[in-house]
Amino acid sequence: MPERDPAIVFTEHGGPEVLHPTEIDRPEPGPGQVRLRVKAAGVNPFDSKVRSGAFPGLPAAFPAVPGSDVAGVIDALGPDVTEFAVGDEVLGSAATGSYATYTLASPAKLTRKPAELDWATAAGLPVVATTAYRVLALVGAQPGETVLIDGAAGGVGTLTVQLARHQGLIVIGTAGEANHDYLRELGAIPVSYGPGLVTRVKDIAPLGVDAAIDLSGRGGLPALLTLTGGPERVVTIADGQAADFGVRASYGGPAEEVPEALADAVALVAEGKITLPIARTYPLKDAAAAHRDSDSGHVRGKLVLLTD
Repeated sequence: MPERDPAIVFTEHGGPEVLHPTEIDRPEPGPGQVRLRVKAAGVNPFDSKVRSGAFPGLPAAFPAVPGSDVAGVIDALGPDVTEFAVGDEVLGSAATGSYATYTLASPAKLTRKPAELDWATAAGLPVVATTAYRVLALVGAQPGETVLIDGAAGGVGTLTVQLARHQGLIVIGTAGEANHDYLRELGAIPVSYGPGLVTRVKDIAPLGVDAAIDLSGRGGLPALLTLTGGPERVVTIADGQAADFGVRASYGGPAEEVPEALADAVALVAEGKITLPIARTYPLKDAAAAHRDSDSGHVRGKLVLLTD
């Protein structure tokens, strides 16, 4: 009989209450896979959307283990794996759900964890880092240009603001008043989101902005189009009506990947050039509480589950 270990599963779509702790069979790595002893798992808004049924066909089957962001120690190798060894500390994307004690992953989706990174920070990085690199590449951001980031104080926004500043961009970021000082600390010029955004941004940048990134999905695309002059350099990761405005919606995928994005972000964080605030950590069994906090939409930084 296979060994069984703690994990979080859901057997139907719904609210955070559908997540419950149980034990599942320890997975065995197949060809081209590694198994991780999970140390920490990042909680992302995408996880909540899959849980709620927002994406038809996801998960592919029930019961399902949520999560993709993971940091842990490789404890078993499948055939043909040469990139890593047992005992290596890594972070990246899980193939079989990261809210678990053990998970499987492809070596191509992992990068080594520097000693300078704690487990929570490592687990919080993969989705936000790869998303930040991706959206800046999609809008063609160039040093000296001004980019507007709508929804700049969350996990993805925090990384995108800092990466944009590191790349030499001027950043205007939207957030609630309570997060304006936070955005200033990250290097952005803060403005409040909502009605009147165009006027507020033009008070700062009278000629508008060169590019705009929607991370919030709060219906701000018309304002972003006005400020940029058209859809060519606007991208959203959160607005399901993007096509109605001719705006590109980006949800990842091989065609949009930026090579070495995660490794580059890990190096920047390890060197202290950018930071990833961890808003709160939870024991694995409290995944439902983490989702309730995530669903509130008022999290500054990342939420992370810890297995130990």
